[in-house]
Amino acid sequence: MTDSTAPTGYTVEYVDGPLKGQIDTRLYVDGAYDKTFGVIALVDGLESNFEYTAVGERELNGQTHVSYSFDAASSDSPVSDDNAQDLGEALV
Repeated sequence: MTDSTAPTGYTVEYVDGPLKGQIDTRLYVDGAYDKTFGVIALVDGLESNFEYTAVGERELNGQTHVSYSFDAASSDSPVSDDNAQDLGEALV
């Protein structure tokens, strides 16, 4: 039986890479946040997969916030910080 008052999701904070400065919400999987995950976003009109890895966690107003860092080696194509500013809305 699960506790109906337990939070079901957490806030994602992108600390660098193509999604730097954006936030998102994700659902817990088996009661825990994702250690890594991929995000599909458009770059120059092409879909690219960007991998992110959890680097920190904090509680803010009773909500878990997890900071994620860009993993360029595991992502599709290299993206410079200049290109990161030009990305449109991420498709999750």
